[in-house]
Amino acid sequence: MRRILFAGLISCLMTGSAVAQDLKKAAFGTNWLAQAEHGGFYQSVADGTYAGCGLDVTIVPGGPQVNNRALMLANKIQYHMGGDLLQAFSAVEKGIPVVSVAAIFQKHPQVILAHPGKAETFEDLKNLTLLIGDNGYHSYYRWMMADYGFTEEQRVPYTFNPAPFLADENKGMQGYLSSEPYVVEKEGGFTPKVFLIADAGYSTYATTIETLAETIENDPESVRCFVEGSIKGWYNYLYGDRSAANELIKTHNPEMSDDKLDYAVSKMLEHGIVDSGDALTLGIGALTDEKVGGFYDKMRAVGVLENEVDWQAAYSTQFVNLGVGMDLK
Repeated sequence: MRRILFAGLISCLMTGSAVAQDLKKAAFGTNWLAQAEHGGFYQSVADGTYAGCGLDVTIVPGGPQVNNRALMLANKIQYHMGGDLLQAFSAVEKGIPVVSVAAIFQKHPQVILAHPGKAETFEDLKNLTLLIGDNGYHSYYRWMMADYGFTEEQRVPYTFNPAPFLADENKGMQGYLSSEPYVVEKEGGFTPKVFLIADAGYSTYATTIETLAETIENDPESVRCFVEGSIKGWYNYLYGDRSAANELIKTHNPEMSDDKLDYAVSKMLEHGIVDSGDALTLGIGALTDEKVGGFYDKMRAVGVLENEVDWQAAYSTQFVNLGVGMDLK
């Protein structure tokens, strides 16, 4: 009997080792330090979802001195967390063979903050001096001027320091839904009024999954595994037990605390950042021609995109819109 048990143990160990060796290694580069906004990816590493479809995924955090997109272009990593559709259109214009294969954020989490009582609607922000960074000025603020009548004169460069906003109730400030409002509550002692630009009509996707066109062509099954594994991870992270993923996030970013993680998740859920719009019927990660084309037309109309580009080359719906993971919600 002991020999049988021992032989069974050896067989299990050998089988487990073979399975581990069969996993294909893949690296995913994020665009910033580990945080709840990356939670679904960490979830699928932590709970074995990626491994379940054949991938051994390593997450490579981004940061101020890290360019993970360049690493993907150099074939050092296989997948990258894209920003928004403007970056995707820019890649096409420059002839960079990057393709967005899923859109995790159906809404861009960019917000404008105001002091309580100073703005009740998005249009009320026109009565304030707005702290807007250069990137924002050349993208969504151009749209705000064209569609809502905001002016260049009321915009002041934002230096990513909330002090001027905290000191002056007649100022508004750009922010990230899960970041600046949290900082203002902690440092300013008040809850700011928050306006999500996506709800005002800035209709880009964000937090996309990017890969190279040649990866799609040469290894579509691995791309499908990563995309579908990420989608399932986001359902599990938002609606299930996210504790293991959060511990992994904190390992990669020790400055991340449980209250910051909980705050971010609550805001993503409250505002439908991940699970809203087309994702409600097509599943998380949804990409549609209508939304991509509509945003492209909008950015051309307001002059953010000066040249025509083949916008349909910026993305692929091959791996999404299939309702994957919706049973996990």
